[in-house]
Amino acid sequence: MRATVIHAPHDIRVEEVPDAAIQRPEDAVVRVLRACICGSDLWAYRGEAQRQPGQRIGHEFLGVVEETGSAVSGLKAGDLVVAPFMWSDGTCDYCSEGLYTSCVHGGFWGSVGFDGGQGEAVRVPHADGTLVKLPAAAASDDHLLTGLLALSDVMGTGHHAALGAGVRAGSTVAVVGDGAVGLCGVLAAKRLGAERIIALGRHSARTDIAKLFGATDVVAERGEAAEAAVRELTGGQGAHSVIEAVGTEQSMRTAVNITRDGGAIGYVGVPHGSGTGLDLGVMFDRNISLRGGVAPVRAYIPELLEDVLSGAIDPAPVFDRAVSLDEVPDGYRAMDDRSALKVLIKP
Repeated sequence: MRATVIHAPHDIRVEEVPDAAIQRPEDAVVRVLRACICGSDLWAYRGEAQRQPGQRIGHEFLGVVEETGSAVSGLKAGDLVVAPFMWSDGTCDYCSEGLYTSCVHGGFWGSVGFDGGQGEAVRVPHADGTLVKLPAAAASDDHLLTGLLALSDVMGTGHHAALGAGVRAGSTVAVVGDGAVGLCGVLAAKRLGAERIIALGRHSARTDIAKLFGATDVVAERGEAAEAAVRELTGGQGAHSVIEAVGTEQSMRTAVNITRDGGAIGYVGVPHGSGTGLDLGVMFDRNISLRGGVAPVRAYIPELLEDVLSGAIDPAPVFDRAVSLDEVPDGYRAMDDRSALKVLIKP
């Protein structure tokens, strides 16, 4: 079969690789209908995260079950399924507590020796614990299928950030980061009942989506100017809840400085260069809480799925470009130079 591999920084190729196949009784093979490129994939693309030459890449996909191992009981060939960005057994202590990302038998797609999501098919370990069934009719609805793909990562991650930030009905929320996760954080905050949502971003194509998703205000400034703008919008107090969806020192500092005393930050930006962005003394003095981390999206898919299917939320607009499998290298270049927000792959 054909799949995306990374050989070196800025060297993404689509090559022939061994067919996805059952290796253990708990496995399933999924034929990929939709996949996408994540902002976190760019860290490997740019050489900021190490990968072995020829390693598979991609961790967001949905598709149709082609085959199941002998121990798989909840799925059958022909089922339409979405995969969270990590696999998990669904039965260990962490999974039982909803922290699927800490599963003792879990792992990331594209790890050495495992299939990545950006290909024609994927071997799914622990299929019963990992995959979530979707309505079969969704396979013929292109827009719905695109929205459902967001459940594999960005919508669940935005929701995790909103929960970490303590978003509640009537609250004021600020969102640092105008990437797909930040925009889904806006959508998640709106879903949880936030009354005012301030989106920080400078690119009109992205802030337009933020407004579509429920943002009431847009702050285009950065750094201290952005902090001053948010404070002005909030009567000098700051936001009750702040979503940090970037992961840099500057973005975390901004998040702390625009949080209202007694407020909370939900952080889901993959940390890169953020070692000194937190001043615990400031957070202590102002009673600011910090919660977040890698999102256990498997825990959130069932409830978010209901709202996507009903039309209550529609994360599909975060995908602003579609490519074929052959065009995946072009998709990486487009996301790297920010001419695309999030690239959809149709194998």
